[in-house]
Amino acid sequence: MAEHVLDADASAAASDDGPREPASQTPAHGTLPPGPPGFVGRRRELGELRADIDRPGLAALRGQTPDGSRVLLVAGRPGSGRTALAVRLAHDVADRYPGGQFYVRLSENDGRPVPPEQSARALLRAMDVEVEPAAEHEELLAALRTALNGRKAVLVLDDVVDSRQLLDLMPKGSGNLLVATAEGPLPGVHDVRPCTLGGLDPVACVDLLAEAVGRVRITNDPRAAEGLAQECGGHPAALRLVAAWLAAHPRTSVAEATRRLRAGAAEAAGPATPTASEGGAATRGNGTLRADVGHRTGSGPLPESLRGLAADGQARVLRRAGTPAGPTRKADGDTGDADGPGAGERKGSATPAATARATPAPELLRAFRFVYGALSPAVARMLRLLALAPSGLTDAQTASALGGCSVEAAQATLADLAGCGLLHPEPVVGDLPVQYRVPGWLTPPLRALLDSTDKPSETQLARARMLERTVRLLHACRMRLEGETEPDGLPTSLRFPSRPVAAGWLRARLPVLLAAARLAVADGELDTLARRLMAALVRALAADPDGGATAPERYRLHHLVLDVAERRGLHREKAAALLNIGDLDVEAARPLDALDRYRGALVASREAYDGDAEGRALEAIAGTYLELDDPQRASDWYGRALALRQARGELIHQARLHSRLGALFTYAAHYGNALREWRAAAAAHRRLKDLPAQARALSEVARVQEYAGHPEDALRTCRDALYWARQAGERRLEGAVLLRMADTLDRLGDPAGARLQRAAARLLLPAEEIPQPEED
Repeated sequence: MAEHVLDADASAAASDDGPREPASQTPAHGTLPPGPPGFVGRRRELGELRADIDRPGLAALRGQTPDGSRVLLVAGRPGSGRTALAVRLAHDVADRYPGGQFYVRLSENDGRPVPPEQSARALLRAMDVEVEPAAEHEELLAALRTALNGRKAVLVLDDVVDSRQLLDLMPKGSGNLLVATAEGPLPGVHDVRPCTLGGLDPVACVDLLAEAVGRVRITNDPRAAEGLAQECGGHPAALRLVAAWLAAHPRTSVAEATRRLRAGAAEAAGPATPTASEGGAATRGNGTLRADVGHRTGSGPLPESLRGLAADGQARVLRRAGTPAGPTRKADGDTGDADGPGAGERKGSATPAATARATPAPELLRAFRFVYGALSPAVARMLRLLALAPSGLTDAQTASALGGCSVEAAQATLADLAGCGLLHPEPVVGDLPVQYRVPGWLTPPLRALLDSTDKPSETQLARARMLERTVRLLHACRMRLEGETEPDGLPTSLRFPSRPVAAGWLRARLPVLLAAARLAVADGELDTLARRLMAALVRALAADPDGGATAPERYRLHHLVLDVAERRGLHREKAAALLNIGDLDVEAARPLDALDRYRGALVASREAYDGDAEGRALEAIAGTYLELDDPQRASDWYGRALALRQARGELIHQARLHSRLGALFTYAAHYGNALREWRAAAAAHRRLKDLPAQARALSEVARVQEYAGHPEDALRTCRDALYWARQAGERRLEGAVLLRMADTLDRLGDPAGARLQRAAARLLLPAEEIPQPEED
């Protein structure tokens, strides 16, 4: 979100190993997820990790004082349950660390490492430590180290891609505990003994099956249960997938499931034949799209791409997709792309290619093949398209757009896929629909199937439908937040019933929305749909009543556009991004940084021949100098902006700039220049037929005349201002002009006339706005 600091997998019984029930609420970003329910096995590993906490480190053995936090590493292949073990350990030792328990995921669902500043900000938010929205890499890491120094907290750093990520977040002082998960050892992190996870022991396997299927069913045939566990190699995720299939087939024995799983593994080595027409057909009429879990056995062979992935345990499919397999190691089946958004995307495909990722174990792929084969063709297609979901997170709206079906049908299909163990329900946020996460280990086979089964044009169309749906939701959210009337033709499923619901949706879905924005510009182009998505997201965030809380996300969004614009030489987009970032710098009280942004925007706008952006940049530079208490430079830059607007014939901008220059000259006591600017402003407003603004400008002319020692001229100008205020029907403005006339009459020695004007003003203004006469 996106933030990627809440891992859906961590709430499962064995991390990314099986289905979960939705919780009542979502933990705050950066906080530790609830303990895994029904945790089975891993007792020996838990004991070793607890003992490792108290083991003397190398520094202590050398007689030195440890200068860093204790680090534990849980290593394992995708689906091995490493996240669940780390979270369980953090809960078990929580009483020893009163400073809190925190969690952050260090890789995106597609495998790219999460930037350390993003992880640091998530942890600081969870600790209630305020930092500037514009704080950069070193500032955020320093703030995190300061917050953790002497805190005695537990940090779970999940899905670490490389040791640099962990070292960046490691506090210098002792007393904290860091529990990291990764695929293997982390070179460069000293004094760490990895706790490597393999398969579950036979007793734990049987317990896992009994929990999912029912103890009576397992007890009736314990040997079959042991055979199934052996066929799955004790792999937790594989066992849970088959257990979910058994739960959906209550009349099928464990022995029969084992036989079918074994037969499917044998057939997978044979010739690949399409299986889309086998078994029960999908029902897709009147908006219905459901998983057929009762008629297919899962024994038919899958496409060659998945067979190749299962056969040799390598990233062969990724090489077919145009990406050379490399030594990059990645946990939980995610991609290890460190080159930023869009690096290495396959030309002509909507599926971003990535560097070689960790391949799921053969046992896990066999179990996936078994369950996937039980799906109807339409539902199997839906599952494949979920590989396109931003950050691997989807809800009914996203699935509906991807699959081209109704929201109700998509919701039912997602629930069925979760029941099959292929999706993990996220904790529920208020009244919002439940979200589902695609397990990290499932990403490689889904991407392989998508590339080999679906046409690139169909995949591209599904991606476009998903982004278009996101744009429409953002527009509806913004309209509700701003109190605008929603259009009559807007579908009910896109409407937000209230402002709080719209604000809650925006904040809860923000990580996914940011991921969608990255997806939209992943190819380095800002096409029409990408522009619309970025604009809709920026406007929705600006309409959020708690917009200050989303300032860091707005920074990231504008920087994303800036990076693409600089790479592609898009000067107009670069100017817009720099202007927006500068505005955020001003909000964060960083005027010098804002000045640099605005100057860069001025250069870019001139290179793009964008006069409107150039005018905005000139005015922004002037306003920043005003913030820096340099009115002379401010007036100079306002003058440049005025000259540009005059050359372009933009009268409304001219009127505004004349007013700003008039105010600056009045403040500097340059009354001649001030009179010239305010009169020009009044003339421009008269040409625009803006009577209230014309009356205000004339009132300012009268003020300057009075300051300059010309009260008679000021009184005549006040009468003109009073006339136009009455013409405009502006009662408050009329009252303010009457009070100014009263002050002028006092200076001219006409107290009776002044009393009459004040009496008239009392009829127009509230009592608290009427100044009380000074007592003698």
